[in-house]
Amino acid sequence: MNLEDKIYIAGHSGLVGSAIVRQLESRGFSNLIMRTHNDLDLTSQADVQNFLKQEKPDYVILAAGKVGGIYANNIYPADFIYNNMMIEANVINSAYENKVKRLLFLGSTCVYPKSVEQPMREEAILTDVLEPTNEPYALAKIAGIKLCESYNRQHDTDFRSVMPTNLYGINDNFHPENSHVIPALMLRFHQAKVNNNEEVVVWGTGKAMREFMYVDDMAEASLFVLELDKETYKTNTKPMLSHINVGTGLDVTISEMAETMKKVVGFEGALTFDTSKPDGTPRKLIDISRLSNLGWNYSINLEDGLRKTYKWYLTERNK
Repeated sequence: MNLEDKIYIAGHSGLVGSAIVRQLESRGFSNLIMRTHNDLDLTSQADVQNFLKQEKPDYVILAAGKVGGIYANNIYPADFIYNNMMIEANVINSAYENKVKRLLFLGSTCVYPKSVEQPMREEAILTDVLEPTNEPYALAKIAGIKLCESYNRQHDTDFRSVMPTNLYGINDNFHPENSHVIPALMLRFHQAKVNNNEEVVVWGTGKAMREFMYVDDMAEASLFVLELDKETYKTNTKPMLSHINVGTGLDVTISEMAETMKKVVGFEGALTFDTSKPDGTPRKLIDISRLSNLGWNYSINLEDGLRKTYKWYLTERNK
C-alpha cells in the first residue's frame, strides 16, 4: 500500500479496529476513512452502497461486528447472527461494486468446531459441529470467509480473511457481563485490590488452556497479510480455504494467566478456583504455521501485554 492510498476501516473504534488505526497512523498513513455507527449503519445496504460509492476507498479493512462473551451470545443469538451477516454482506458486496483493490475480513477462531484436533489448523473449518454457545456468531463469521472466497472465485477480487485467537489490550471491553476473560478478570483483580479483599475467585479448575494475543500484534499481522502481493497470498492459500490463522502459537492455563494478572495488577490476596463452575473447552490453540511460513511472528508476551492493558485501563478509569 502507498501512504496516499485511501483506506476505510470499518469498526475503527473497537478493540481490533482501533489497533489497526494506530498501526496505520504510526506508519504514516493519513488518508483513513472512519465512521461511527451513528454516522453509518453498516446493516443498511443502501447506506453502505452510497457511502462506498461516494468515498471510493482503495482498501477496506472489515473489523466491524457485534461481539460479546458467552453471556451475551446466549441471550442475544438472533442479534449476533443477523447483525454480523448483514454487515459482512453489505460491505463485501459494495467493495466489489466499487472496485476496491483489496479487502481484509477479520473473523474469529470460533469458526472451528467444538471438538477438533489441537492446534486448530485452517483445514478444520466446517468439519464438525460448532460450540453451541456462540454458534450464531461463528456461522456469521464463516459466512464472511465464504463471501470473500466466492467473490474472489467469481469476480477475481482480492478479498482476504484472517482468524485471530483470543485478543486483549487497549480499548478492550470491561463490561462486567459482556466482556471476555482477560478484561473481566482484570476488572475483578483491580476491584479486589482497591477494596482490600482477601481473595479473588476464578471460575473452573484453572486447568483449561487458552491462547492470548495482544491486540497490537494482531493489527501488525493484519496489515502484513493485507500487504502481501496477490500471487504470494494465492500461492499460500487455496480458493476455498483462503483464511489465515493469527496467534502466538502458545497457550497457558487459566491458572497461569490469573497468576500473571495478579502480579501485574498488584493484588496481594489469595487466588482461588470455584471448581463447581465449568472449565469450558479443555484447550483452544490455533496452528499458525501458515502465517509463520509467510514470515510473520508475534512480539509481545502475555505479561508485557497485560501491563500495557492495565496501564491503559487505569488511565481511562481515572478520566
